[in-house]
Amino acid sequence: MAKFIEYLRGKESRPGEAALLRKLDFFILTFCCLMYFANYLDRSNLANAYVSGMKEDLNFKGSQFNQINTIFTVGYILGQVPSNLALQYIKPRIFFPGMMLVWGGLTMVTAAVKNPQGIMAIRFFLGLAESSTFVGTHYILGSWYTERELGKRSGIFTASGLAGTMFGEFIQTGIISSLHGARGNTGLAIDGLITVPIALYGLFLFPDTPATTTAPYLTAEDRALAMARVPERGAERTRLDWAFARRVFGSWHWYGFVMLWVIAGETESFSTNSLLALYMKAHPTRRYTVAQNNNYPSGVPAVGIVSTLFWATLTDFLGGKRYLVGFWIAVTGVATSAMILAPGASTATVFGAYYWAGSVYACQATFFAWANDVMRYRDDALRSVVIASMNMGSNVINAWWSIVFYPADTAPYFTRGMWAMIACSIAMAVWTGGVLYMAEREKKQTQRAVVDKGEDEKV
Repeated sequence: MAKFIEYLRGKESRPGEAALLRKLDFFILTFCCLMYFANYLDRSNLANAYVSGMKEDLNFKGSQFNQINTIFTVGYILGQVPSNLALQYIKPRIFFPGMMLVWGGLTMVTAAVKNPQGIMAIRFFLGLAESSTFVGTHYILGSWYTERELGKRSGIFTASGLAGTMFGEFIQTGIISSLHGARGNTGLAIDGLITVPIALYGLFLFPDTPATTTAPYLTAEDRALAMARVPERGAERTRLDWAFARRVFGSWHWYGFVMLWVIAGETESFSTNSLLALYMKAHPTRRYTVAQNNNYPSGVPAVGIVSTLFWATLTDFLGGKRYLVGFWIAVTGVATSAMILAPGASTATVFGAYYWAGSVYACQATFFAWANDVMRYRDDALRSVVIASMNMGSNVINAWWSIVFYPADTAPYFTRGMWAMIACSIAMAVWTGGVLYMAEREKKQTQRAVVDKGEDEKV
């Protein structure tokens, strides 16, 4: 226990490192977490507005709600790799706030739309703008933090998005209760306004990357130490040509980590597709109030926050054993699906299954940290493409997965989706083992190469 407490406090291995980490944590994590909070607040509040009156106000039919989510996902997919590569050419302190202002404006416009078709058009461009946040931040975190530090920071960042989901539900409830007669989508206008001060904060104080930072709070010694803490990958910018493309697609990292996140993304389906809210809306015997429809599902991201921070911290402490989360996901997915599929499952059992399933959110922080760890000695452009492709691949499947397996008109039990979840969970265990094997094999090959090089130099 004493060793674990010492780990949580952090230990300075170089003079000035503790002070540098405090600065980095404050300015990088505060901006990235606030940005991701606002990002998830926007996404979750469309579902909150839907169950709070927007469905009736705008006369939604059939699976139009799912179609809106799919169109958003298409825009989100198309922006992944270009957004991360843009960080090689545009300073993050300019690119991130710029994208925030775009999506904030689009969110405010959404509040005034009169029909589902208008929302569909806006959400496509909103997806393009928001594509920069998640993968871009994981790329930045991997640029500043070491293997021993990365899991915790990735976990804190991911938890901030889940907090946006959770607080969005409370914000929506507050709007409905305090503004008598307000429409369900009023909260979207407030979400858009929240982005403005966060974007301005990032524009003036985000530190970019160790090699390009001009942050006023980092001294020359801080900048030198920051560059010494991460592997040197060369000063020249990688050329984005066919040779680079062949190198990406010829690497096991691209296939291994993209498929890992594709599977993991679908094991998050219980939470990301707002299934508990839809279950409550279509409950066969109970009718829930607007406040209950918004507040009860907040337990899912709350569990996700605790699980994310627990697993991120634990895997750092255990020396980067991120693969443990993959096996936890497999057990959770099979068990929670079986609970919901069980004949005569009570409402309490179904609620318990959805809350437990929220723990699967832990894979967001740990799997992207795992990818950063394994590719730490690869060039930045390759790392950025693999990280972006992970999220892109997952969202390619998300674009149609909810329509096929979780359409709103199959609520409350989503039987087809439960069986799909069991299949994904089994695949998760198998693929995690495969990625672990490849990573360990590469690590041993690298170690042997270092030893052989040392022997050659002695001769």
